[in-house]
Amino acid sequence: MTTKPTRTPLQSSPNLSSPSHFTLTPLPKLQLPQPPFPSKPNTLKLLCCQPPQTPTPSSSPNQSLTLISILNAIPNWADRIKERGMQQNRSLYNHEDWVTHRSSLRHLRHFLSSLNSRVILSLFPPVIAFTSVAIVIASYNTAVEMNWLPGFFPVLRASSLPYQLTAPALALLLVFRTEASYSRFEEGRKAWTKVISGTNDFARQVIASVESPSDGLLKKAILQYIVAFPVALKCHLVYGSDIEKDLQKLLEVDDLDVILSSKHRPRCIIEFISQSLQLLNMEESKRSVLESKISCFHDGIGVCEQLISIPIPLSYTRLTSRFLVLWHFTLPIILWDDCNWIVVPATFVSAASLFCIEEVGVLIEEPFPMLALDKLCKLAHSNIKEAMTNEEIIREQLISKRKRYSVENLPNGHPLKHTENLS
Repeated sequence: MTTKPTRTPLQSSPNLSSPSHFTLTPLPKLQLPQPPFPSKPNTLKLLCCQPPQTPTPSSSPNQSLTLISILNAIPNWADRIKERGMQQNRSLYNHEDWVTHRSSLRHLRHFLSSLNSRVILSLFPPVIAFTSVAIVIASYNTAVEMNWLPGFFPVLRASSLPYQLTAPALALLLVFRTEASYSRFEEGRKAWTKVISGTNDFARQVIASVESPSDGLLKKAILQYIVAFPVALKCHLVYGSDIEKDLQKLLEVDDLDVILSSKHRPRCIIEFISQSLQLLNMEESKRSVLESKISCFHDGIGVCEQLISIPIPLSYTRLTSRFLVLWHFTLPIILWDDCNWIVVPATFVSAASLFCIEEVGVLIEEPFPMLALDKLCKLAHSNIKEAMTNEEIIREQLISKRKRYSVENLPNGHPLKHTENLS
């Protein structure tokens, strides 16, 4: 059996000026084995002792995610401004507001407040995008015309005849879109006018019809339910409303708990009203008249829920949006021969104008955030509260007048003083 010869490491001479002569002893803490070959300088050796750095293939996706987040920053900012404006409380106009509204300085005032307009601020994403496209196309055409690019690059230009033919179609699309949205706004306004007038009329009927002293507490509860109905309907329609905060000063705690636990709060209040009417001590004819007043509440719920759940046909909205986008993408190409670099401000003005019209149509398509529903509910509450306060005063005033009339006049209706003069 033969033994395999073992190799021994070569001993380098200390007189040689090789790098191994300067090899550092490994640190005891690291417990590194002595390498069998001449080592590198200390700095390289410490680097080799560290774990190998694996390439990070996710750096490119991270960069793409960062780019996407940057591109989404402006639209997200515009959407936040738009939604914050949708949640603002609207005000009812008075005489001073109408004077300001028709003032001859309104144009200057509206122009100076342009940067405060949520409609204009929400248009930043499309206007900036199409203006940037116009800048890119104008720069490209300028580079081609000045021979900065190879000769096979064409100048992006086209005839304006297709735009002249399609401009009326785009105008009709925008007009019909805005008109359809305004008709929805008008329908919502009329529905709420009927709800508020029905609330006032219903409360007046309850105040005048419920005369029994034993029904005093029930009468007060019914009036509270009537006042609470438009508030509950407003919270049912407007996103982000706090119904608990709005109703806690109008209803008792146990009634409020039942309403908050129901799925349809306005109909739950109607049920409270119906059950309360059945407990009143009154004639059936008067009870039937009061119950007939509830129909205006049901009609208001039906109209409002139809408006909030059924938008304008989506195909019409998409067609208008796609038409606008295609129009402004190709507008710099169409206008290049006539305008050259003026295509940039021309695209900006066109995008700001046409998209603003389309944006107004989209905003008023959902009518209820655009109406002063909070003010209308508070107005109905104050009117009913004033009617309850004046009820006893007016009743006592009329009773005193009747007594005075019966004392000053004879049973046949002739004044007493006039009869004494004749005698």
